[in-house]
Amino acid sequence: MENKTGRRHTLANLFHSCMQKVLGPIGSVSETGLEMMSGDGIWRRCHPIFAIFIGDYPKQALVTCTFNGQCPKCLVPHDQLGEYDSFPLCTQSSMIGIYRLADGDMRQFHQTCCEAGVKPVVNPFWASLPLGDIFVSITLDILHQMLQGMVKYLIQWLISIFGPSVIDVQCKSIPPNHKILIFSKGITILSRVMGKEHKKICRFLLGLIVDLPVPGGMDSSRVVKAVHALLDFLFLAQFQSHTSDTLSWLEDSLVAFHNNKAIFVDLGIQEDFNIPKLHGLLHYASSICLFSTTDNYNTKQSERLHIDLAKNTYHATNHKDKYSQMTVWLERHEKIQQHSASIDWRQNNLQNIRTWTPIGALCMHTQSIKMAYKPSSKAVPFPNIFWKYGTLLFQDRLGDFIAAINNPGLGMHALHTCSANTLLPFHTVCVYHNIKFRAANDTQELEIVDAVHVRLEQKDKRGWIIPARFDTVLVQGRGEGECFFIHTEAWIWSNPFSRLSGCTGSRSV
Repeated sequence: MENKTGRRHTLANLFHSCMQKVLGPIGSVSETGLEMMSGDGIWRRCHPIFAIFIGDYPKQALVTCTFNGQCPKCLVPHDQLGEYDSFPLCTQSSMIGIYRLADGDMRQFHQTCCEAGVKPVVNPFWASLPLGDIFVSITLDILHQMLQGMVKYLIQWLISIFGPSVIDVQCKSIPPNHKILIFSKGITILSRVMGKEHKKICRFLLGLIVDLPVPGGMDSSRVVKAVHALLDFLFLAQFQSHTSDTLSWLEDSLVAFHNNKAIFVDLGIQEDFNIPKLHGLLHYASSICLFSTTDNYNTKQSERLHIDLAKNTYHATNHKDKYSQMTVWLERHEKIQQHSASIDWRQNNLQNIRTWTPIGALCMHTQSIKMAYKPSSKAVPFPNIFWKYGTLLFQDRLGDFIAAINNPGLGMHALHTCSANTLLPFHTVCVYHNIKFRAANDTQELEIVDAVHVRLEQKDKRGWIIPARFDTVLVQGRGEGECFFIHTEAWIWSNPFSRLSGCTGSRSV
């Protein structure tokens, strides 16, 4: 079909037709009920309904048959999307009467849809689903609406106000921290930024502009208040539990942003705030009251499948006739997974066998170490290890480690004698400048609890000397297969032998 408008209408009707087929069984049992066993083993009569639709803004507009630039939940005019005000909500019962006209004169049906401001979709799938309201079922989305929406707008506004060079310099001045992702080259040069990067940027975004003067001599506190309010709203909206107080704070932060947003218009950065994603922030409190916290209907989980089912699949092709190759690739991997599951079932004579770990067992384990796959410096000569890193006894401790591996059970005196006769067949080692320590939290998930950073003395582009940095690490105990190089000036991890289980070093005081 060459007509783009006709193609869009056809795809919208096809989508609703497919959804009507998928959700057809729900409509037949919603009113009559269905006997189902609950978790306590008691049979109850249940009435399944279409409760929540999770998706980004284009999918919400497709489901509710609204046009782009309109709110899928209320009847707000397009020129008032940026206002902090309440508007009448859309109701499914009022829309069903319009879509029933599709069974009669199509010309009158299209004219009525045009007057009502909705898309002329024939038989939307939700029109035949009782005991539900599609406009209430539309939920908010942290990933696309906040992280990839308002946060993205906010970063662009700040870059336009202070300039990209100033923002990047502020980013480079942030000291290393294992809880914050450091953007050493700045954030203005980033492209195709994902939601997790925007979330990490929000951790220090306010600190970048808190002491910067606004061009034109305007009051910079209005910019700080607007950024502070929007970031507060973002973090409050992601709470995993809410009370009436937290919901009140959520509304107060939104009011504070609307009270200070005019600074962006005064600076000529934004003409208006008729942004559907900004208007959607008005519905967060009501959605949380109806459907609980936002992590229950965040698209972050479903978007993760794009990597496995689309991106990785596309990279496996030769980028020619990709759809057929992607389909074959997915089919083969599914067959391999099914075959592996069948082998596991036959070998264990149990289906879906899993190893049960007692609660709290992981907490007894010591901290694990997380390191980069590639070293920071691939080949550092021994003289540089001595002079630049200050590891005075590196070769001696390395010889002790090799002697202990080759001659287990030797005493300390015999070990040093054997170490003195050890010949090192190499003159360089790999060095890692960043080490992270992980430990199990209360939910038995490994999280980073500390990190160690090393930075040699170097010069920047302007010729200024950046001083060296060596974090202090206290090492307690000695694990099997580990060798701690005790020195006072550096932190070095190396793996000179591929045959060894790992030759590692740590700074100790």
